[in-house]
Amino acid sequence: MRLTVKIGGAAIDDAETLARCARAAAGLAGGGHQVLVVHGGGAALTRLLGRLGKQSRFVDGLRVTDAETRDAALMVLAGIVNKKLVAAILSQGRPALGLCGGDGGAFQARRMPHPGGDLGFVGEITAVDPRWIEALWAHGAVPVISTLAIGPDFEYYNVNADQMAAAAAAACKADVLVFLTDVAGVKGADGAVLPSLDGARIEALKAGGVIKGGMLPKLQACRDALAGGVRRVRILPAARAELLSGLPTGEVQAGTEVVPA
Repeated sequence: MRLTVKIGGAAIDDAETLARCARAAAGLAGGGHQVLVVHGGGAALTRLLGRLGKQSRFVDGLRVTDAETRDAALMVLAGIVNKKLVAAILSQGRPALGLCGGDGGAFQARRMPHPGGDLGFVGEITAVDPRWIEALWAHGAVPVISTLAIGPDFEYYNVNADQMAAAAAAACKADVLVFLTDVAGVKGADGAVLPSLDGARIEALKAGGVIKGGMLPKLQACRDALAGGVRRVRILPAARAELLSGLPTGEVQAGTEVVPA
């Protein structure tokens, strides 16, 4: 089975949660499954920018990324955070290799237009070349991808991690895409986690203001992945990453399964 696992930056910041995620990914790979890890790292980037005296600004959840911020993102996401996650998986006895999304032209992007104005080096994926990921899988390794892609101008663009994970899962023909997050799942109006959610329900919850903030782009990424041919998409709490072991047999009960409309 092919699985794409997106790990949020908050999970990587916490040592215990990071170890859980790495152990789960390594366990799946050790069981003969092909595992791709895509990671964020926004909190770490914000901290570095703060130390550099640069204030972060967001528009609709997207970080406005000038050249200086983009360069910091390369240092943090493709550097410190990526290598930290690689080391965590290696510590579990599985080979892992970290890549920037732009390496080898694997992930290509263009500048993202936005009604709120120019966001700078914020990109949206235009193409994915999965052969580098396939090559690592052929050698039994876990590819670990940071969310920077290369543009037609050969500049690097910062891409939303959820969108990158969805594009990667679709391009690699993943059977399952899992978002490991810092929440228990998608909650309904009563505050209870919804075990499953389709497109119509998502729209209704959006209209009612129940789903908002960072969950909106995540759910859009879920729908994009399903439209791209990914068979199953699930949002799971990173604190219970060990539940990933049940994905190949469909025995996961926690979190929220996003299903086709």
